Amino acid sequence: MVLIILVVNIVYVSFLTIRTIFTLKGQRYWAAFISVFEITVYILGLGLVLENLDQVQNVVAYALGFGLGVIVGMKIEEKLALGYITVNVISSNPDIEFTKMLRDKGYGVTSWFAYGMEGDRLNMQILTPRKYELNLYETIKTIDEKAFIVAYEPKQIRGGFWVKQVRKGRIKKDAEEQQEQKEQ
Repeated sequence: MVLIILVVNIVYVSFLTIRTIFTLKGQRYWAAFISVFEITVYILGLGLVLENLDQVQNVVAYALGFGLGVIVGMKIEEKLALGYITVNVISSNPDIEFTKMLRDKGYGVTSWFAYGMEGDRLNMQILTPRKYELNLYETIKTIDEKAFIVAYEPKQIRGGFWVKQVRKGRIKKDAEEQQEQKEQ
């Protein structure tokens, strides 16, 4: 019984976490679909605990399953990598062909020159699907190890040149090449 309660609550909270993320990303139909399973599992798990409330191990299993469910749900979301990420990069060397190198790999880059505390800088704003976020960081690191990076998730994206590049699959191709190089 304890193991069943633990597993049921891990499943429930994983669904809860994923549904919440879909809701925050504006994916209302997916959120609604997942919520049907979420509430079904919730009722079953809570029912098991309430029927056997006199056994403290069931309550502990329920609480532990809740905590583990948060972790499992977050791991699932990391694997799904829904949405996009905007990465602001400030290069300490404005003379590097940074923008061109990133564009050649399929990234959408808007750049401008800036002036920092220690002189001229190259500032770039880069948009990429979240599933390629780590590849982008690796690419930036190989171009300029001292680059300053700030990343955030945009709420809404409209227009621009970048969408065409994603459809061409250039970023995906570059990510696959980076993965092959790591394996060698």
